Amino acid sequence: MKIGTLAFLAGLVIAVIGAFINVEWFPWVLAALGLIVGFLNISSGETRRFLIAAIAFMMSAYSLDSLPMVGQTIGDIMHNIGYFVGAAALLVAIKALFDLSKD
Repeated sequence: MKIGTLAFLAGLVIAVIGAFINVEWFPWVLAALGLIVGFLNISSGETRRFLIAAIAFMMSAYSLDSLPMVGQTIGDIMHNIGYFVGAAALLVAIKALFDLSKD
């Protein structure tokens, strides 16, 4: 397995675990893994699709908070994935800006 793939899987696992265990440094780990994923996994050809998906996820992540009994837990998982996806999207957007400035 590639490092980027492992970072992606680790990020998802940590995001889920972080919903049940309150550890202060989990957001930093998720952000660091998101940067790794953004750098290693997203190619120039995938930039537009990834950024659109990241924006859609970030906009809709908190819509499930109001579900009875499971809403808070799902919301916490989505919030944690938001740290992960947000960091990856930031890096991919910066890479895209650099690519656009070359032309």
